[in-house]
Amino acid sequence: MRNPATKMIRILSGLLLFGLLGMPAGPGQAQEREITLEMTTEAGVIEIVLDPVRAPVTVSNFMRYVDAGQYNGGVFHRTVTMDNQPNNDVKIEVIQGAVNPDFRDDSYPPNSGFDPIPLERTTSTEIRHVDGAISMARMGPDTATSGFFFCIGDQPELDYGGKRNPDGQGFAAFGRVTRGMDVIRKIQKSPRENQRLTPPVVITSVMRKTR
Repeated sequence: MRNPATKMIRILSGLLLFGLLGMPAGPGQAQEREITLEMTTEAGVIEIVLDPVRAPVTVSNFMRYVDAGQYNGGVFHRTVTMDNQPNNDVKIEVIQGAVNPDFRDDSYPPNSGFDPIPLERTTSTEIRHVDGAISMARMGPDTATSGFFFCIGDQPELDYGGKRNPDGQGFAAFGRVTRGMDVIRKIQKSPRENQRLTPPVVITSVMRKTR
């Protein structure tokens, strides 16, 4: 006669296995091949596809702020064009965004409630700073929090080994724009004082887009 205890262990093991296999993948987990977001701004809608397989740490970090609603009411506050960076020998073209000011303190860089993340270099992710790439703003190599930017045109000097940042470590690109580059270029050309957008362009919402 089969031992009742052994039978119960097998039943429980089967239930546990079924439960584990049936659990949906959480934000940023490798089971998700990509995450599509819709970023609505005052200037129009931008669709973004993130790559959690090749840049799991950076995508997971960005999604913390998305799922917490911190980019809703955020702003694009900085535009970098070919004619407003006279002190830089290596020039780039980007627009930079931030979370809702209600979630930031006055420190520099601003603290938005989550710890900084390790830098995922382009040599490991192989996600380059091409036209439409989304990447994390940073100071030192492991200081990125919530600030992000979009590339306008290919920006290889932002990859590992690039000379835009003196440390040569590059920035962490983690996805790309699939719709809305016209919106990004419109924001880049908005009124500004030096590199500061005046007024900032409001990010109404950032939401997951279900297919």
